[in-house]
Amino acid sequence: MHVSTQYQVQDFKIGLTFDDVLLAPKFSDIRSRKEVSTDTLFTRKVRLNIPIVSANMDTVTEATMAIALARLGGIGVVHRFLSIEDEVAEVTKVKRSEGIVIEDPITLTAEHTVQEAKNIIKKHNIGGIVIIDQERKVLGLVTRRDIELEDNGSIKLVHVMTPRSRLVTAPPGISIEEAKQILFKNKVEKLPIVDAENRLLGLITAKDILKRKQFPLATKDDKGRLRVAAAVGVRGDFMQRAQRLLDADADIIVIDIAHGHSFHCIEAIKAIKKEFGDVEVIAGNVATSEGTTDLIKAGADAVKVGVGPGSICITRLVTGFGVPQLTAIIESSKVAEDYGVPIIADGGIRHPGDVTKAIAAGASSVMIGSLFAGTEESPGPTVLRNGIRYKLTRGMASLTATIDRRLRESSYTDSRENELVEEAIEETVPEGVEGLIPYKGRVEEVVKQLVGGLRSGMSYCGAHNLKDLKLKAQFIRITEAGYRESLPHDIERVA
Repeated sequence: MHVSTQYQVQDFKIGLTFDDVLLAPKFSDIRSRKEVSTDTLFTRKVRLNIPIVSANMDTVTEATMAIALARLGGIGVVHRFLSIEDEVAEVTKVKRSEGIVIEDPITLTAEHTVQEAKNIIKKHNIGGIVIIDQERKVLGLVTRRDIELEDNGSIKLVHVMTPRSRLVTAPPGISIEEAKQILFKNKVEKLPIVDAENRLLGLITAKDILKRKQFPLATKDDKGRLRVAAAVGVRGDFMQRAQRLLDADADIIVIDIAHGHSFHCIEAIKAIKKEFGDVEVIAGNVATSEGTTDLIKAGADAVKVGVGPGSICITRLVTGFGVPQLTAIIESSKVAEDYGVPIIADGGIRHPGDVTKAIAAGASSVMIGSLFAGTEESPGPTVLRNGIRYKLTRGMASLTATIDRRLRESSYTDSRENELVEEAIEETVPEGVEGLIPYKGRVEEVVKQLVGGLRSGMSYCGAHNLKDLKLKAQFIRITEAGYRESLPHDIERVA
C-alpha cells in the first residue's frame, strides 16, 4: 500500500555549515595581511576593531574575559547566571578597569581602616584609593604600597596615607598629554582632579595612560572606558536587571534566550526599548530570515544567529530543530542588511577559517564560546587529569546550569535545596552538556590565531576590509572527499 507524504525529498531545503564549503581564491593586490582592516559594526552604533565576541556563558565571560577582549579590540558579554548585584559588579569592574578620566573613583574617609582599604583594593583590583571628607574634599591618597606590609588592619588610614600637602593634583579640563607630563615629571602614578575648592572631580592614572599605548585597538566608549555588554533574560527580574546594568554603564543589553523567535523575546525587546530609550539591544538566538526580521522590527540593534551549532549544545538532537550555521547566517544576513542591522554568528566556530566563512556569509562578528572556555581568563574551574590541565565548560541549557539557575532564582531555605534540585531534575530536558576543555593559556593567543586566520583569508580574495570580503566571497560546496583533502593527510604528525 502506497502512503503519500506531505513533502517529497526534492522539496527539502539543503542546509550547509562551515565544513561543507570553501572560499575560492581570487586575485589579490594585498602585499601584507597587516594592510587589511577588520573593523566592524557590533550593533547599529557600536564598532569593534576585531569581529570577535566572547559568549554570555558562565564558563566563558565575566569581567576578566570582558576586559581582555575589549583591550584586544573585541567585546565580551557578561552572562546573566549571577545575582543582579554580582552581574552589576562584573560590569563595574570592566568600566573601572581603565579610562581617560575616572569620573567617580573609589574613595574612603580618613577614619576607615587599613583592612577596609585592603579589602576594597583586592575586590576592585585597583592600585590606590583617594581619601576624602564629607564634602568630597581631598585629604590624601592611600596606595597598595602604603598598606600591603601593614599587619595591623585596625589602623586608621589617616596614619598611613600620603597627606594632601604632598599630593600632586590637576585642574578639570586637563588633557591626557598634559597629565602624562605631570605624572612623569613628578614620578607619581595617580593624579587626582580637583576644583578650586579642593573637591574631588576625578582621577587619572599612569596605568591607564600606558594601557592606551599598549592596546591601541581597544574597544572604548567616549569616556575612554572599555566597552562591555551584559545579558538579561525575558522573564522575572529582567527589567530590573537591565536598569541596574545600565546604571552601571553597560554599553549594550543582550537578551539571552535559546529560542529568540518567540513572543517573550519580542516583548522583552519592546519593553526595554520603551523604558530605556536609545539603549543598544541585541536579541536572539534565531536561525531564519523570518526570525531575524521579527526581532529587527521589534527594535533589535543586532541579532544573534545560531540554534544548535555550539559544541556543547544538543538542542538539535533533543528537539529535532535547528538550521546548519552557514545557511542560517546567509539567510538572516540578507534581510538584516536591508535594515542596516548587524548579524552576530553565535556558535560553530572551531577553526580560524570558520571566522572568515562566517563573515563572508554576511555576519558582522562571531561569538565564541568553547574556544575561549579553556583560556586563563574564563571563569570556569581548572582541573588536573593525568598531569594535563583542563577547564570545565557547560552549555547554559545543561542540567547543572538549569539546577543552579533554579536555586539562584528561588527564595529557599537550606532544607528545601534537595527538593528543588529533585524538581529540576524531573522537569528538565537538558539541551546542553558539560565537559572538559584542554587549558589553552591566555585568550590573547587564541584571538591572535582567529584574527590572523581572518586576515590571511581576506588576502586570498583581495579584500581590504570586511565589506570587501562579503562582496568578493565566492563559496564552493565541497564533498566529503574534498573536506578530507583539506585536512592534514598521508603523514604522521609530530605537531
